[in-house]
Amino acid sequence: MGFSKDFIWGAAAAAYQLEGAYKEDGKGLNIWDVYSREKDNVVYHETGDIACDHYHRMKEDVAMMKEMGLKMYRFSINWTRILPDGVGAVNEKGLQFYSDLVDELIANGIEPMVTLHHWDYPYELYKKGGWSNSESSEWFLEYTKAVVDALSDRVQYWVTINEPQCILGCGYHTGNHAPFLQLPSRDLLIMGHNILLAHGKAARYIRQNAKKKPMIGFSPIGPSNIPRDNSVEAIEEAKRLTFSTNGEGFPFSQSYWSDPIFFGHYPQELYDDFGDLVPEFTEEEWSFVTEPLDYYGTNIYYSNADKHVDGYPENRYQGVPNTQVGWVVSPEVLYWSAKFLYERYGKPIFITENGMAEHDWVCLDGKVHDSYRIDYTHRYLREFKCAGEEGIPLMGYLHWSVMDNYEWSLGYGPRFGLVYVDYKTQKRTLKDSAYWYRDVIETNGENL
Repeated sequence: MGFSKDFIWGAAAAAYQLEGAYKEDGKGLNIWDVYSREKDNVVYHETGDIACDHYHRMKEDVAMMKEMGLKMYRFSINWTRILPDGVGAVNEKGLQFYSDLVDELIANGIEPMVTLHHWDYPYELYKKGGWSNSESSEWFLEYTKAVVDALSDRVQYWVTINEPQCILGCGYHTGNHAPFLQLPSRDLLIMGHNILLAHGKAARYIRQNAKKKPMIGFSPIGPSNIPRDNSVEAIEEAKRLTFSTNGEGFPFSQSYWSDPIFFGHYPQELYDDFGDLVPEFTEEEWSFVTEPLDYYGTNIYYSNADKHVDGYPENRYQGVPNTQVGWVVSPEVLYWSAKFLYERYGKPIFITENGMAEHDWVCLDGKVHDSYRIDYTHRYLREFKCAGEEGIPLMGYLHWSVMDNYEWSLGYGPRFGLVYVDYKTQKRTLKDSAYWYRDVIETNGENL
């Protein structure tokens, strides 16, 4: 079948990466506001202070999305735009911006998907211990209530937390994302415990209190290992590696985050590696963590590799194609990931991010000819379609990103967008890929 008639096509972006207006209308500071400007945390000390100025250009940007034919736009809420201190008084101007965005999307025939948290953790809560604090899940619940109560009369699709692997792994393990720390596994296990509980409490609140019947998920990174060949042994080994917790690398694993939610327990491998260091949930806490979800949202750009090999791992070879940020081009990952994730967790698969970064520029004719992005997306979607043809339920695909934006610690160099942004003038230019993607959407992928 491939893509069903109700398959959802769209694009995604995150608040800190494109909104700007970092101190306007009562917004508080988050950890990216604070730590992006310190030391050498970010290339050229670039920040998201202005970014794409989406806060002031929202209507123009939504009109652009309509021109591209998008059926869904996934955006995140900036926590401190709603609760400047993370908890306490609600900033009505902040809520109004997102309410206006939802209205504008709906008026243009675009379904809104709200992500509650995409890495911009409130600085005032960080100073109280952040995710290490046992109260952190209650803080997240308080924030969730404010957003859901204000928007759920019009919003049906929800993502609780985006890429918890990057929150914990990049922010507190490798230290290449805010707050740029490197903590021991003992601390990381406590933080992951609290993040899972925060997700569960948010999912429960949405389920029980949303005014419009909700569709709830979360969006971990979900790349699989690709089998070395089509033998049963190779496929089983790829699956085993895909869901390994990877020892000290557990913050980046899939099973560490997803097994508790769908199975009600951590992977046994985690206990084998860390024993009593693994925090225990109470029975009540497990009831939150395992709150049923409607789909498996996942962000996938490249395949995993077995890191415990000499020479090139199985997803690389000499001269392998790479994107501008060094991510290996491996289209078949969308087939194998959809297959492995569905077989393990049994939920429809929603690709909530997929795309590529390149060195785009406006050509002499005033256009952006990004043929490589078209080719990349074509290859990945073709593999995803193959999964659907084998009977795996596919819910949707969201391209990352709707426009060029701030790529975290890499600054403004990498360009992921379907739309080119001139950061000096804020002029937007639809790339060739935007028009190509519009045709894909119009044909529901039949032209792939």
